[in-house]
Amino acid sequence: MAEVIKMPRLSDTMTEGVVAKWHKKIGDTVKSGELLADIETDKATMEFESFSNGVLLHIGVQEGAKAAVDSILAVLGEKGEDVTSLLVANSQKEVVSETKIEKQPVPENKEKNTSTPAILLTTQNNTSSSKIATSGKYKASPLARKLAAEKGLNISFVKGSGEAGRIVKRDIDSFSGGNATSFYASTESYVEEEVSQMRKTIAKRLSESKFSSPHFYLTIEVDMDGVIEARKIINETNHIKISFNDFVIKATAAALRQHPNVNSSWLGDRIRRNNHIHIGVAVAVTDGLLVPVIRFSDGKTLSQIAEEVKQLAEKAKQKQLQPKDWEGNTFTISNLGMYGIEEFTAIINPPDACILAVGGIKQKPVVKSGAVVPGNVMKVTLSCDHRVVDGATGSEFLNTFKRLIENPVLLLGSQSI
Repeated sequence: MAEVIKMPRLSDTMTEGVVAKWHKKIGDTVKSGELLADIETDKATMEFESFSNGVLLHIGVQEGAKAAVDSILAVLGEKGEDVTSLLVANSQKEVVSETKIEKQPVPENKEKNTSTPAILLTTQNNTSSSKIATSGKYKASPLARKLAAEKGLNISFVKGSGEAGRIVKRDIDSFSGGNATSFYASTESYVEEEVSQMRKTIAKRLSESKFSSPHFYLTIEVDMDGVIEARKIINETNHIKISFNDFVIKATAAALRQHPNVNSSWLGDRIRRNNHIHIGVAVAVTDGLLVPVIRFSDGKTLSQIAEEVKQLAEKAKQKQLQPKDWEGNTFTISNLGMYGIEEFTAIINPPDACILAVGGIKQKPVVKSGAVVPGNVMKVTLSCDHRVVDGATGSEFLNTFKRLIENPVLLLGSQSI
């Protein structure tokens, strides 16, 4: 008997998924445990395995299309079995494929259909006040759009060689130019991209955090001379290279152990004081931001932290993170120092009560032992949820962090590097 396979909920915040790739086609035999499809959630692209045996009789969501959780993803059954009545009975919401959407007209002066990734091009003559009635939609892969934007190409001039005329990377690489460069000299244009699942979740969660949590900010400047010297010595002898951010994570974890009230969460009618320390580390990826978690950070050495951060960052960029990699943070660190940012404030990452924003190391004159000498300083800003953390509590935490980071030998203790 045929069985409906529905779009799974692969993360706690997932409301819809995009089928990145089908590993089976209609007519193929599927065994329980075999890889059926790759599904892009709001945080990662995850492998989805079949829980049943059968022949793939129907695909409800085409590659590149999205569907709500619990909508019809596929149907498995016996070869030749009629599944029409089953589909009608289980239909919740029509899932429109990318091909169908491309055929739908876009009403003028109305919000365009955004059910599938597309680039909408409209033009206006710079020498006339009248609008040119020339517009079109072009199917292109995200990478192709990115490369076209980097090269300053108008993607409407590129002929797609992919499925159904989809513009792919090789089309951008082989494009010779032609009218694309002169087009920009006299014509206005724009590119619109559908909001990714990840960006939707970022927008929702951080908007809720910013407007529901009463944020306040505390900034402190720390002397990084000791860390610079310690890092140099460690990296000359250690096979695992330690970054400045690894020292920040280690110092933060140690400071949280001394100030557990900062390692807390607001739960509406109660406050949760976490005894364990799981530090989320913000990692920039193509579509936005992911926060993999370093669990039990205070009990790990610098080398262990460095290795784990490196592995998780790579998995994040490859969209290979699993729920266990991003769930359970009790505190978050966001570091923009490598981008040349000296100081910034970060939005609290729920369910945490605080987030530490780390700026870059800057050389400037400092006073030591009554003399003005060259120094290396770094500013960090603690964003606090005032419902959980008061100003004095946050200040005490920052001062402990400052003492630890300025004296890196305190971070090593009896532990090996």
